[in-house]
Amino acid sequence: MISGALSLSWIVQGLLGIVMGRLTDRFGPRVVLTISGLLVGLGYLLMSQVGAVWQLYLFYGVIIGAGMGGSWVPIVSTVARWFAKRRNLMTGIVLSGVSIGTLIGAPVASRLISAYDWRMSYIVVGGIVLVVGVLAAQFLRRDPTQANQGPYSGSEGEKQEPVSETHSLSLREAVHTQQFWLASGMFFCLGFCVYTIMAHIVLHANGLGISPTSAADILATIGGLSIVGRIVLGSAADRFGNRRVFIVGFILMAATLFWLVSAKEAWGLYLFAAVFGLAFGGCITSESPLVARLFGLSSHGLILGVANLLGFTLGAAVGPLIAGYIFDMTSSYQLAFIVTAATGVVGLILTVLLKPIEKR
Repeated sequence: MISGALSLSWIVQGLLGIVMGRLTDRFGPRVVLTISGLLVGLGYLLMSQVGAVWQLYLFYGVIIGAGMGGSWVPIVSTVARWFAKRRNLMTGIVLSGVSIGTLIGAPVASRLISAYDWRMSYIVVGGIVLVVGVLAAQFLRRDPTQANQGPYSGSEGEKQEPVSETHSLSLREAVHTQQFWLASGMFFCLGFCVYTIMAHIVLHANGLGISPTSAADILATIGGLSIVGRIVLGSAADRFGNRRVFIVGFILMAATLFWLVSAKEAWGLYLFAAVFGLAFGGCITSESPLVARLFGLSSHGLILGVANLLGFTLGAAVGPLIAGYIFDMTSSYQLAFIVTAATGVVGLILTVLLKPIEKR
């Protein structure tokens, strides 16, 4: 039941991501992220009053999902417009906020619940989102031209001209390319792997006899090491390309998922969490820059939103649901993790097949 609410949230997030991506292309991230912060904060406050399953699906699946739909695409699309050089590194640094949230949020929530209860914990989280999220949104601008600047291109002491969009593709042009569907398939496999683990690793650890606090720390380890992955592999992507980072990332994720099938002790789960977090952090950082490199910037937010819906969001919605169903049927996560590892292998194959679009 809980996995279903998470899956609904991802579906709503993906659908709204397309709309929010288009709005970001036209109006910039400030308004979009303000609305998103209000929705997510309101959703968490309402979660403190949940008393029935339908409320869980409405508050978390719909309201929080809608708010999250306007967060990811506007942020990474804005970074892509502001940085022509070191785009991957800067995307990684910005998205480290997500990892820091995972690193801090899971242990803090666990301890809040222990000290008070889960209802008060939702109120605290909702209040933080309302204040920090909405306030931070007020400082964002769509692109450097709104501040009479050019995108950062590595040259100091001189104003840079905006990146040429001569070779940028519209959404209609992009969906007629093989690269769009290969990239969407890669994103699907990534979302499937990442959010199957994020949704079930704590429950799996509890089932092995690991304490709830330690299980939350394992989830936090994934978030902490993904910070390193975002920055280190993001910097590597600027030098060696996003495709190679995806190849390395899928290899590491698939290998650690196969390892997870037989890992029974806490140290094995911590080792898994460290390597898995490093790998997925680098892959997620490379999503937006990969779309920018393949299809240009003029419709970047819209193309990224659609690719995310067909790819990452769909995978993130389907993965936890399938894993939860397999567990309900078998009372074990072993088959679920094998399926997830196989999905990582498929992602690796799709990445190997991806080639740049020839400019015409």
